[in-house]
Formats: sequence, C-alpha cells, structure tokens
Amino acid sequence: MNYKQEYERWLRSDALSPAERAELESIAGDEKEIENRFYGPLEFGTAGLRGTMKVGLHQMNIHVIRWATQGFANVIAAEGEAAKKKGVAICMDCRNNNMLFSHAAAEVCAGNGIHVRIFESLRPTPELSFAVRYYGCQAGINVTASHNPKEYNGYKVYWSDGAQLPPQHADAIAAQLEKIDIFTGVKRMDFEEAVQAGLIEIMGEETDRAFMKEVMAMVNDRESMSKVADTFKVVYTPFHGCGWKLVPEALRGLGVKHLYCVEQQMVLDGNFPTVASPNPENPEGFYLAIELADKVGADFILGTDPDSDRVGIMVRDHTGKFVAVTGNQTGVLLLDYLIGALRRAGKMPEKPVFLKSIVTTNMARTVAEANGVTCCDTFTGFKFMAEKKAELESSGQGEVILSYEESYGYMMGDYVRDKDAVTASLIITEMAGWYAAQGMTLYDALQALYVKYGWYGEKTHNLVMPGVDGLEKMASLMKHLRQTPPADIAGVAVTVRKDYADGTATDCATGVSSPMELQGSNVLRYELADGTTILVRPSGTEPKIKIYILTRGKDAAERDANLVKYSAWVETLVG
Repeated sequence: MNYKQEYERWLRSDALSPAERAELESIAGDEKEIENRFYGPLEFGTAGLRGTMKVGLHQMNIHVIRWATQGFANVIAAEGEAAKKKGVAICMDCRNNNMLFSHAAAEVCAGNGIHVRIFESLRPTPELSFAVRYYGCQAGINVTASHNPKEYNGYKVYWSDGAQLPPQHADAIAAQLEKIDIFTGVKRMDFEEAVQAGLIEIMGEETDRAFMKEVMAMVNDRESMSKVADTFKVVYTPFHGCGWKLVPEALRGLGVKHLYCVEQQMVLDGNFPTVASPNPENPEGFYLAIELADKVGADFILGTDPDSDRVGIMVRDHTGKFVAVTGNQTGVLLLDYLIGALRRAGKMPEKPVFLKSIVTTNMARTVAEANGVTCCDTFTGFKFMAEKKAELESSGQGEVILSYEESYGYMMGDYVRDKDAVTASLIITEMAGWYAAQGMTLYDALQALYVKYGWYGEKTHNLVMPGVDGLEKMASLMKHLRQTPPADIAGVAVTVRKDYADGTATDCATGVSSPMELQGSNVLRYELADGTTILVRPSGTEPKIKIYILTRGKDAAERDANLVKYSAWVETLVG
C-alpha cells in the first residue's frame, strides 16, 4: 500500500474522531505533507518511537500509541503468564496529550491481560526505571519526547532490568507491528473497568518516597554543604517539566538553604511557553534563570529537561558572566569529584569502574585512569551502559561508580538503569558545595582540571534532515563516507578509520583491518594524526546526523583553534 492509499484508508476509518478526520481533510492536495505523514510507520527501535504529534502513520497519535503497545504486549505475553502478572509500569511527562496517551497504553495492556502500574500524574523518567525494578515488573512504558520541542512526543519502552529495551526485544516488537493492523488488530479494555477489575493499579506518593529514599542515600558529604549553607545560593528550573517537585526536595534534603526556583518555569505546561526548546543543552533557555541568579546573587544554576533525565548547569566565569558548562565538562567534573568524595567517605569500591559512550570526551578516560579507575566505552544509549554494568558487576570484574554521556545524561547508584537528573542534580549540587567550601566555583574547578589533565575540547554538530527526503540524505551521506573515506580532515591525516557497523578498525597507512570489541552500530570514527577524534552517527531519536569533534591542544588557544578548524570541515558535508 502506497502513502496515498494509506491516507485514504485513514480518512475512511471509523476509528478517527471528527477532529482527526478534519485534520486529514485539511491537507488534501498537499502531496508532500501526505507523503511525510503516510510513507511508512515510525521506525520502532531501542529508543521506542519519537515523532511530531499529528494524525498519520508516521506521526505520534493515539492510534500509533495503541498499535505500538499491542506489539509490546505480544512480546510480553510471549514470556508467559508470569510475565503478564509481573506487568508493566507506565509513566508520562508534561507533554500535551500525555495523560491520554499513557491511559491508552494502559488500556491496551489491560486488554491483553497484562497487569499495569501507572503513575497518577507526571513523573521523572528515572522514577519509571526505578518503579520497574522496585515492583519487579516485566516491562515499562514512558510517554515522553524528552528534550524535544513541543510538537514532539515519544514512546520509550523498558525491560525488567529497568533499562530501555535491548536490540533483540526492540526487533521482536518491530516484527510484531508488521503483523498488526493499526485499527482492527488492537485489544483494549476501558481504563476504569480495568481499575475495578484490578488490572490497572495507580502509583503515587508511596513510590515517590521509595525512590527518594534511594536518591538521598547517594549523598557523600553533607558537612561541606553545612559549612557554606548560609551563603551558597542555587537557582533551579525544570523547564515546565517533571523535575519541579523531586529535584527541589532533593536539594533541600542535602541542606541547601537558599534555593530559588524560576517560578515562570515551575508551571507544568507541554507548550513550554517561556523557551523555544526545553533542552538544557541550549544555553539560551536559561535566560530567566540567569535573571533570577543575578537578582539574588547566586553563582550556580541547574536546569532539567521535561522528563528530568538530563541536567545542565551554568556558572559564573572569572568576569562574573554566566557560562554554560557542557555535558562533557560536567561529567568530567563529576567523575573527578566522585572519585575523591567516595574515597573520603570510605565508600570507594575495591574495583571501581567508569562507563562512557564512544562519543564522550577522551578527557574522561584520562581522569579515570589517572586515578586508578577502569574506563569502559559503550555505544550511545544508557541501555548499553546498563548492559555493561550488569556484565561487569555480575562477573565480579568491577563496580560502576558513574556512567555518563556527553548529552547531559548521568547515572549513579543501583536503583535506576537510565539517565537520572534527580540524582545527578543532587550530587552536582553537593560537588558545587564542596568546592565552595574550598573557596572555589565550579568554573575554577574546571580550569584546574584542564591544567591537571590537559586542554581537551569538544563540539557537537547537528545536520538536521527532516522528512522522507531527509532519511535518504542521511543514508546517502553515511554511504558516501564509507565508500569514499577521507584521507585527511582539514588537512590533517586520518591515521585510523573505525566502522562500528561491522566492528572493523583500519590502519590508513597499511590498509590492514582488525576487529574491535564493539560492533553493530551505524557510527564512523576517524582518528587523526594530531590526536583529534571525529565521529559521525545518525541520531536514533531525531532526523539528523550528529558529528562529534573531540580534540586536545597544548593550551586553551590551540584547543579552540582546533575546534574552529574541524567545524569548518563539518560545514562542507552539509551540501
């Protein structure tokens, strides 16, 4: 069936509401829009689904939610009656339609005889991961588009370990979806009927308390915060999202006396009215927080994204101006601090391990190894970090003290298996308090780390390619780079070329290829003669190719010049 036929089928379907039908009728004659909405279903991957909220097969809407949940229910049911009884935990963030979508997912699970535990209202993503583990659920569903703009929504799925689905289960769901008719192949049970029948159970404050007990147990140093509590001031924004309650609770529990929340952004609103994008990676979103910090005299700003799995910070530089601390920089600060804090508290494991993604700064490895901590690389995605953590700890090879990615995600402790901005906000604030007790800001601390470990620098470029044409462009660029690999980049020779798809590393001088430990991901890596690394990978959640520049200079000036030079090369790929 082509996209025009699929469009007509949706128009004829009795499943559509009058408003949905009117929306489809409004695009009649717009061939490009019809094709973009109906050329195929959203691809179900290890990150689940993510797309814009419109009516259509390639969009996020209640019909796609029900269809995806039916596929997931089939995979759960295949595990047997015990798996259905263990059931599914369901969570949602603040986005528009999320109560509708989460209830729709619950109704499909119940219609398939699967027990459901659903939160009464929005909750942070890490609490969903916690709930799956705490209640011994077979799986989890989280209705969220994380940090994407307001037009987006998403559907993340988790397995019994509390991590997002491993590839084999994601593939199994995708295979099921090919067999299920989106309108006639879905089993449902009315939400209230399912509650009365005991198939749907509501979670609330009791789960919050259990989660926060684990979070607060992660504190390493209350004494330092108590020393500076009278003068230490923190500004926090949840960007209209799920962090609004638990993050302030955690910081106050640490002993922060002067916590100032950005009131305009404490309002739960899926339209994100005060920001263009609710993403702590974008410094411009912090303008209200900076205004408040300047007003109250704060030196430290925290911001969490709508589902509270990512956290970004801003600090004052030596001129007094607020500057963004990148995810890479925050992770390096956190790693270095944790190593010291755990040792001071007598909590450092015998065989400490640090996990990072392949696109995360090389500086993190330097910090870890300089301090006797084993560093392991994984593919991008915390499901891979969860998998590696389980492998290392179950075999006695080591205990993970921190896992992080450059994209502002951090995981600590044993109670979650995903990015956790609640715990990360707590420990980052503890770190800022510890440095304050030493008479230092986090900006001072970062500069000291550069002096100690080297002048590393990183920059991520996003080549956005939306629509069906975009997918073709993304595939074409990756194919071109594989078929015609660059001998040099910005005039600097490529010494080693790595393709994580087939797991081969090629010595460019000899042409000899050798196998790598990691394989099975569409990522290209170029290691250059000056020590710079450049990686290219299509995003798993958005229509864009991400290019990562990881470099190092003899000083800040050389580092910054390298970033400019290699960024210019990236621009040549756009055309």
